[in-house]
Amino acid sequence: MNTRRLHPAWIVAGIAFVALVAAAGFRAAPSALMSSLHDEFGWSTSEISVAVTINLLLYGLVAPFAAALMQRFGVRFVTTVALLLVAAGAGLSVLATAPWALWLTWGLLIGLGTGSMALVFAATIVDAWFVRNRGLVIGILTAGGATGQLVFLPIVASMAETNGWRWATLTCAAAALAVVPFVIGLVRDRPAQLGVRPFGAPDSWTEPPAPTGNPARNALVALRDASKRWPFWALAIGFFICGASTNGLVGVHFIPGAHDHGMPETTAAGLLAVVGLFDIVGTIASGWLTDRVDPRILLGVYYAGRGIGLAVLPLLLEATIQPPIVVFIVIYGLDWVATVPPTVALCRQVFGARGAVVFGWVFAAHQLGAATAAMLAGVIRDTTGEYTLAWVSAAALCGVAAVLSVTIRRPKAAAAGAAA
Repeated sequence: MNTRRLHPAWIVAGIAFVALVAAAGFRAAPSALMSSLHDEFGWSTSEISVAVTINLLLYGLVAPFAAALMQRFGVRFVTTVALLLVAAGAGLSVLATAPWALWLTWGLLIGLGTGSMALVFAATIVDAWFVRNRGLVIGILTAGGATGQLVFLPIVASMAETNGWRWATLTCAAAALAVVPFVIGLVRDRPAQLGVRPFGAPDSWTEPPAPTGNPARNALVALRDASKRWPFWALAIGFFICGASTNGLVGVHFIPGAHDHGMPETTAAGLLAVVGLFDIVGTIASGWLTDRVDPRILLGVYYAGRGIGLAVLPLLLEATIQPPIVVFIVIYGLDWVATVPPTVALCRQVFGARGAVVFGWVFAAHQLGAATAAMLAGVIRDTTGEYTLAWVSAAALCGVAAVLSVTIRRPKAAAAGAAA
């Protein structure tokens, strides 16, 4: 019998949270450093946005394969390699003197590293280590990944302003490296390695067999089978829009968009940091609700609320912080990645043991949406001189996502279990 007061699952979840925050730090840098790079090198917003687009695409496309790799070779090994890639990309970016160098460092290396530690990392941890409180824990881990990006923004912006953008990126590299010893020393792949059951597992619980075979093939087979069912497409399209309306648009372009209205970059970065703080509350609360409320209803409400916020955002941006923009920041923060816990739950309910890998593909759609929005918003800004069309278009898409979410049909057994 296990007599530990603190179940090891919570230790693993804690290290996973820190790792997600550290990896997310450098993903905050491009938004805060766009103006610095433009001023020093004269690169256009579109040129810099290419690096962000590559990063966002890989962040999503790597995810399902990373989930399969974690199931095959273990979370600890894959996470360690991912953090090293993040550190390498951040460190080498200081040598960039042309846009293509940013595409290789910010885009390729950081994209591969953070993609291997995307939200499928959190889903894999939760599936392996928790039976009870899965929604709550996925909410906490999701908050770590998303909040890490936003909380680092004012730090990165301030360092870039006082010491130059190179010192800011080196700090992000050091943060990623600092987490590696903790992952190696404290994270284990499965509860059985410590002689325990997952948290909340009954006495009759038996560990499922680890997947065998080629991880890439396993990921592709999961996609082939899931793509034959409407719930996959409803979730994937909804998450495409989710990524477009958060990471791709607001996460990348809110600071330069606010700067267009006369707001200092550090002030705008501070507002995004507040989004990160409220995101912690919103995502954890969403995880708690996912354990109790139909996740389809939650998704519909989240997307609809986000669309309303984006529709009015062009009317709220000014040179100084006014109460309406503060209200927007608080509400958007609560909604930022609140969509993740119910989406993970639906993947598990509909696709069973393959839920984590299927979520990887759904998350790939999220990042495809983020990459598309990051690029198109930059083009819109360069073409029209403002971001209004980008904000309004994203608002309309959120309405589509809200409708799609409520069309998802769950298996009867899953619905009955959720009701119980």
